[in-house]
Amino acid sequence: MLNRVIQQLGLQVESANEVEESFSSTVYQCELSTGERVYLKIPYSKLKYERELEAYEILKGRVAIPALLDHWEGDDECPGAFVLAELKGKPLTTATTPNIAYQVGVLHAEMHSIRPPEESLKGIKNEFPNWSTFLEKQFYSFAEDVRDVLDESLYRKALKKFEQMKHDLPPPDGPSFVHMDFRPGNIIVDEETVSGVIDFESVRFGSTEIDFTKLHRDFLSSDDRLFQAYQEGYKSVRPLIDLEKVLPFYQFTDAFNSIGWCKRRGVEANASFLEVNLGILKKWLV
Repeated sequence: MLNRVIQQLGLQVESANEVEESFSSTVYQCELSTGERVYLKIPYSKLKYERELEAYEILKGRVAIPALLDHWEGDDECPGAFVLAELKGKPLTTATTPNIAYQVGVLHAEMHSIRPPEESLKGIKNEFPNWSTFLEKQFYSFAEDVRDVLDESLYRKALKKFEQMKHDLPPPDGPSFVHMDFRPGNIIVDEETVSGVIDFESVRFGSTEIDFTKLHRDFLSSDDRLFQAYQEGYKSVRPLIDLEKVLPFYQFTDAFNSIGWCKRRGVEANASFLEVNLGILKKWLV
């Protein structure tokens, strides 16, 4: 597949190394004959290709993202591919400064400030008008897979917990462009500068409330100074919702849905991720 994609895109590749931390799509870091380093990305499905392509068009010049150098729409055997410029730096970690957290807040708010375009899109859906239905559809779709992982008692408790918590949510905030996987691994930092955000396979237009969960779990909850700085950065661009009112619901549903994702993609291959999310879920149910 890789050689075929390289041929279709007409790339002169000296070396290609697969990026390990890509959980859905297949990504290669490539050195070209010119000495330039680029990323070659093959999305998991055609829909994810369409979402990502539209996201680059929507975000270009408005949010810091990699430059899209070329793309191929694929065929019956390949969903498509992208050639992306390298963002200088490394993925965000908790060993950083409030200055970086502030910039992450600004970046996130800039993304959330983008409204749906008037013209209809092929890949990115506007889920905001029926947000509650969207959440239910996601949850109960993954529930079919989760049932095979949890014991029956815990599974029933999870369904009941979802219905109880859903009714306590405030009115949704949007419609906004939401990343759906806004986590440290997708935020690139170069020393004291946030270079940008990557990976747009799961994006939607919807309520901002869904977009804080992973960032809080993996970054903001580690240090109050970082959390404060992030909020200040976000609020410098747009109002921030009351996270205390929405995080519990989304932390719970994210853990539940992630268990379903692990079942779909392979329990053994995703064993550590499965264990983390089982632990989070049980804290809410036991």
